[in-house]
Amino acid sequence: MRRAVLATTGISALVVTLLALKPHQTPALAGVTPRPATTVHVPTGTSTGTGTFTGDPVDTEYGPVQVAATLANGKITAVNVLKAPDQNGRDQRIAAYALPRLTQEALGAQSAHIDTVSGASYTSQGYIQSLQSALDRAHA
Repeated sequence: MRRAVLATTGISALVVTLLALKPHQTPALAGVTPRPATTVHVPTGTSTGTGTFTGDPVDTEYGPVQVAATLANGKITAVNVLKAPDQNGRDQRIAAYALPRLTQEALGAQSAHIDTVSGASYTSQGYIQSLQSALDRAHA
């Protein structure tokens, strides 16, 4: 009986240890294709890169995400969220937590090359892709 208890306890401890060592990976995003991020570079003395540019709506696992970026002489001055997942209270809490952090990151980085917010991977990827499409429009 003691051997069975010791063996079960030992195996349980080993399984817990192995699970704790499992590398954490971002889940695959259904329907979301990552796009390379670029920084907005506008030559001095041109009006390109000034105005508000609406990004493409990006469908995510939990709903569409769409942003509009305001630029002044190629510098991101504001990012407004036009659409975000809000089908239930959990979606609303995640959006309320993640979107201000993503906006702060984008303003600091002056690009769509920003980190995702933990716990909001799908929303983060949608935000990043929509922001990148807005920045691409600013270049056109």
